[in-house]
Order: sequence, then structure tokens, then C-alpha cells
Amino acid sequence: MSELADLLERFRRGAELVAVATTGAAGPVLDFRRAEGKWGVRTIVCHLADTEVVLSMRLRQVIAEDNPVLPAIEQDAWAERLDYSTRKLSHALDTFRRTRAENYELLKDLPAETFARTGQHSKRGTITLLDLLRIFAEHPEKHVQQIHAARAAFKEFKAAQSASAPVTPATPAGPATPATPATSA
Repeated sequence: MSELADLLERFRRGAELVAVATTGAAGPVLDFRRAEGKWGVRTIVCHLADTEVVLSMRLRQVIAEDNPVLPAIEQDAWAERLDYSTRKLSHALDTFRRTRAENYELLKDLPAETFARTGQHSKRGTITLLDLLRIFAEHPEKHVQQIHAARAAFKEFKAAQSASAPVTPATPAGPATPATPATSA
């Protein structure tokens, strides 16, 4: 398989990797942050959805325009100001899946030479269509690792909480029995 074919296949599979990684995630696990500055599951999926929409525009610019300017986004500002913490995970995942599928359809039948077309990214400098494909094939793969790490950290947190909770002994049902006085030896 050629590098281009491999990247296209990885790109195509990205949304499904995220869907599998988030299966069953609900409630407090969605917003649990394993460390300061780390994102929870919901924020990661919202980020993937929004950056896929941005990618959609970038792909079209690089394919159709001559060396377009591709402005970077401030991902933490997006997460805060677009209020990722209140967005529905299912909607963000649907947006990511749908937009990824549309982007894949756009890319899959392009002539190989089209992937040499360039744009000027405001932080990365000159970037080819192939570079964009590579970056965004890897993008969900990296975030799936973060989703797994966040979910594992949440499980550890809950287990530690349970272990440190005071244990109340169960009392048998029925009439209370008088305590037996201690005998001295």
C-alpha cells in the first residue's frame, strides 16, 4: 500500500476510532480531567469536531487556491468560548463523523499530484495537502489515546474514592442482641 493510500485509510478510520473510544462514556467521566491543563472526553470530542470543520475549509483552499493563507486556531480559547463543557457528546461526535466522511470523499479520488499543492499556515509555515492529510490522519489517533487515558484516570479516581470512603458495617436484621460483658482473666 502506498503512503497516500495508507494515510487516506487512516484518515477514513479516524472518526470510528473516536466513536469506539467513547462508547459507554457518560456522566462525570465526560468532564473528568486527569491533570491540570488536560482535557476531558467531552472537550476532546468537541475539539475534534471543530477542527474537522476548520480542516474542511483548509482542504478546499489548498486544492482550489494558489498557496492560500491558513490561519491557526487558538484551541483553548475555542474550548472555553465555544463552551465545550455544555455541548452534547453525541452531537459533537456526529459532527466529527459526518465532516470526516465528507472530507474523505473529497480527498479519496484526487490525483496524486494534487497532494503536492501548498498553503501557508500561520504557525507551521508552508504545508502541503499531503502534510494536512498526515496531520489529520494522526489527529484522532492521538486524541483516542488521551480519551483512553482520561477514562482510565477516572476509574482510578473512583476506585481511590471508594477505598477511602468510611466503611459502615452491616447490621443484621431482627432484634438486637445484648452485648456480652468482657470477662477478665
